[in-house]
Amino acid sequence: MLCRNLSQGLHAAAQPLAILRASLDSSLTESMSAEDFRRLAASLALEVDRVCLFFTFLQQFVAAESVKPILSAMPILPLLEYSIDGVLQLFQKSGINLSPALPAVCPPVLVDRGRALQVFSTVLLAAHAVSRAGDTVEFTALESFSNTVRVTVRNLESKIETLDVEQRFGVALAEANTRSQQGAFSWSLNPFNMQIEFQNAPAT
Repeated sequence: MLCRNLSQGLHAAAQPLAILRASLDSSLTESMSAEDFRRLAASLALEVDRVCLFFTFLQQFVAAESVKPILSAMPILPLLEYSIDGVLQLFQKSGINLSPALPAVCPPVLVDRGRALQVFSTVLLAAHAVSRAGDTVEFTALESFSNTVRVTVRNLESKIETLDVEQRFGVALAEANTRSQQGAFSWSLNPFNMQIEFQNAPAT
């Protein structure tokens, strides 16, 4: 899994690097006005940002796959509520309805707080990316029969066929972080549906 993600990340990073190289070669051989140079610099800055993003993903993949997190029992509802608060304004600005359905009580789960928050925020941002104004994104949590808590984010109105490369990396990272916490991660498109399951903490 790690080798596949590294290979995909390096392949994705090669595209903006090739664009950077070609643009720089062109700027050295062509006479450019100040305005053209400013436009070129702005476009190159975007490609630099993409390269930095891909390498940040790769660093996070390596950490998720090779650094074992310290799992502790903690209530999951505050983590979910914190994640919702972090994206609510973005959803409202885009005209997308975020519809949380969280139980009043949920058993504690075994997670690493930072990695769990990364997972929840990533799936919410992915749901936002595939949704249009007027869509409803459901965000639910419930205790399953397999001694886990299942978190689901879905948009039944979404008809998207694929994610862009940045979104795919985000989802792959969320999956790696989920599995590093002994959880389960599954997802599908058309309609958009993602599920995360974390183990209940042992009773004390």
